[in-house]
Amino acid sequence: MLHITAPAGVRAVVFVLQIVSAIAFTAGLAAAQDVATQPATQDVRSTASSAGIFLLGAGTALAAHEGGHLLFDAIFDAQPSIMKVSFHGIPFFAITHESGLSDRKEYVIDTAGFWVQESTNEWLLHRHPDLRHEHEPYLKGLFAFNVLASVAYASAAFAQTGPVERDTYGMAQALHWKEPAVGVLVLLPAVFDAVRYYHPDAAWAVWGSRASKLAGVVLVFK
Repeated sequence: MLHITAPAGVRAVVFVLQIVSAIAFTAGLAAAQDVATQPATQDVRSTASSAGIFLLGAGTALAAHEGGHLLFDAIFDAQPSIMKVSFHGIPFFAITHESGLSDRKEYVIDTAGFWVQESTNEWLLHRHPDLRHEHEPYLKGLFAFNVLASVAYASAAFAQTGPVERDTYGMAQALHWKEPAVGVLVLLPAVFDAVRYYHPDAAWAVWGSRASKLAGVVLVFK
């Protein structure tokens, strides 16, 4: 859906689509296995129900991401508002706030959505290390969105495209970094968490994930 021409961005989009498709497939497969001995009609209904619950989890993750921004908007009295924006002609909305904040406050507000995603995934993978094989479509929807959103934002950062209200652009401005560097900061936790989903015993991925998430927090004090 993103019209990204940068090679790194294309690779990242393909990567995340494969991850989300695989997670969605395993969620549906788990549902099918649970009702294998039941009539076909009930099997279809159960699978459809699991798909709906999966999407509900994804929607919850979206709301949580935006809620993270709004929380710090309120803390810093940043006067948040909703603005209509577009991405290469595709209309959608963005939550914005007043300009003139300090770099530190700007960074916190723009990064808060990713902090919510990363902490949610950390909780999920800690409490459900074998999530891939559990029949938990809601939790898988949460996880899939968090990975998808991070990689999509990172892809836009690599290509340096999209509305100026995008989170990675604001983070880059606050840190005085090039935006692709912020893309790496956002992408790494998602990649490590995807590895943990498929290989929960990979200790290197666990510590890589936690270190990359911590790095995003430590930068508040830059």
